[in-house]
Amino acid sequence: MKTGWTLAMVCVALLTPLRRLSSQVPDSIAPDFLLKTLTGDTVRLSDLRGHPVFLNFWASWCKTCRPEMGDIIAAYNTHHGVGLEVLAINLTDQERMRDVRAFVQDLELPFPVLLDQKGKVRRLYALRGVPTSVFIDARGIVRLVNIGPITPETIQRGLNQILPVR
Repeated sequence: MKTGWTLAMVCVALLTPLRRLSSQVPDSIAPDFLLKTLTGDTVRLSDLRGHPVFLNFWASWCKTCRPEMGDIIAAYNTHHGVGLEVLAINLTDQERMRDVRAFVQDLELPFPVLLDQKGKVRRLYALRGVPTSVFIDARGIVRLVNIGPITPETIQRGLNQILPVR
């Protein structure tokens, strides 16, 4: 009997993250959050409804986060005029603030840098790796999730799914 109970507990433990993963599955509603920015403001995802949103989860210690940020900045600069919002969510619960500030200053990030100080949003989005990018359309629907480094082609594919047709 003990074996059956143990097997049931293992199944529950394995399925729990899968339920959370549904929050980042394409065609599902993006989980809402409220985070403090590096400049001391706050951003609530749901306040951006009506705008396409590109979330990028990153950390200063992540070797592939720095190179991809140039492509993300280029996408922001090209499409911000048509409403694109980019939110760079730092895994602050795994960082030193001086490293976060140095990264942002070195790359001159033009979009809000949000601080996930307790890892709450990381868990809410069931992050499986960093970097991770999430493309959300103007209605708040997740259209594309890219786990790991993102290429310019994948950025364009995600933007094609969330930007208004011209």
